Amino acid sequence: MIESMACGALLRFVQAAIQASPTILIGLLVAGVFRRLLGHEGTRRLFGGDTWRTLPQAWLIGMLLPVCSLGVIPVLREMRRAGVSGGAILAFGLTAPLFNPISVLYGLTLADPLVIISFSLCSLMIVTVMGFVWDRLFPGTAVAEPDPPRVAVGAKRMLSVAEFAARDLAGPSTLYMGVGLVGVALLSLVLPVGSLQSAAEADDPWAPLFMTLVAIPAYATPMTAMVQLASMFQHGNSVGAAFALLVLGAGANLGLACWMARNYGVRRTLAWFALLLAVVIGLAYGVDQPLRPRGVEPAGHTHAFDIYCAPFEPDVLEPWTLAVRQIREKLAPHEMVALFAVGLIGAAGAGLRIADPLRRLEKWFERESPRPAKYDIRLPGTVLGGVAIVGLVGLSIFGCYVYYPPPSEIFEELRLVNAEVLSAASSRDWDTALYWIPIYDDWTRKLQVSAVLRGEGLTDYRRIKASILRDKLELLEHEVEDREVEEAREASLAVGRAYRRMRAAYGR
Repeated sequence: MIESMACGALLRFVQAAIQASPTILIGLLVAGVFRRLLGHEGTRRLFGGDTWRTLPQAWLIGMLLPVCSLGVIPVLREMRRAGVSGGAILAFGLTAPLFNPISVLYGLTLADPLVIISFSLCSLMIVTVMGFVWDRLFPGTAVAEPDPPRVAVGAKRMLSVAEFAARDLAGPSTLYMGVGLVGVALLSLVLPVGSLQSAAEADDPWAPLFMTLVAIPAYATPMTAMVQLASMFQHGNSVGAAFALLVLGAGANLGLACWMARNYGVRRTLAWFALLLAVVIGLAYGVDQPLRPRGVEPAGHTHAFDIYCAPFEPDVLEPWTLAVRQIREKLAPHEMVALFAVGLIGAAGAGLRIADPLRRLEKWFERESPRPAKYDIRLPGTVLGGVAIVGLVGLSIFGCYVYYPPPSEIFEELRLVNAEVLSAASSRDWDTALYWIPIYDDWTRKLQVSAVLRGEGLTDYRRIKASILRDKLELLEHEVEDREVEEAREASLAVGRAYRRMRAAYGR
């Protein structure tokens, strides 16, 4: 029992770290751009300085940059050094992990896109209220450090961004991130397998409060939170619980709370979090009834929150083997690349801290070359920093087209996945079927987003056909979990029919 619990906690820790690696990498690069290219003055201007635009501007920038509540920590540390107001820092820190272009587009697959618009506006209300209150209750928290020395023009500026990211990853940022990941491991020790499957029912008045308690130590990437949101609406769960999980599960973590306590004091941090909980819970109950999906029959349970529970039963055999298998099966190609990059940067940072404790490399970056390159164009660091930030936003938008490929490619994937699911269900290969069903569901949602991105339109008819297919997939999943041979065969036939009708709706 102890072995399975320890293995389960470690598995949840590693899974969360893998999911966070791409956004941690982006957060490190953004922090490096702030430090080496924009500088303190440029960073303050980016966030509106001392004008009324500070809070909404922080909210907007947070919406566009693809970082999570772990990846945002290096950025917040640099904003703090630059003297950005505490309200703007916290506004950015809460908003950036909630939404990005890829996750917002995924929200279009919900029953009503108005939900995403409403949740976005509620997040703006939260960060505005929280930022305003913070700056009024705790003035004078914005204290800028001395401006860093200017880096010499040329390739040195680009190299200095990488060097800063490496040193930062090998420093306190990683400790705060590790604390944030510990919350996921602790939840797996407290929550037994599947214990949250009926924890957010629409008719449960305590659902938003209970999900708030779960979300406080939880960690989720923006995409993971949006997938959970979609599942909750598909199953007719509590909208208020979904909102609380999104804001607190994706927007905050224990590492972020520790960073705040270290920099602003324990009392201020506790007061701020108490106010945050009050605002989130109030809004959760406020949106619960108005945004409840119509015509959706509550399923009675959902697997959306299984990632916060223990992954193994207490008496499971060979938990370490199962853990390795789960990591291999779930590891996506972009996560593998990001893990390698983060590992390489971390190793470089550790090497720099050991081999260059006096920061001689930084002094070399700051030394102007006596003979500038013949074709070197001297641009201000703020211009390069602005281009870098715009480039990251553009990369995020470009990533939407990569993450949501053309419908023709998606239908080719769906054809293969459909065959895998139906074959596994018919041959009683239950584990294979359970592996492919969530992938099947995810591709149907990517199809809807891809159609919108490429101007093909997402009609109500197409939306309904995709929803029916997902309902049939869910029914098949239940029968496969229960090992019901005849029922699984009939459900797989229903999935095949629903798939053909969805293809016809898209003219395929």
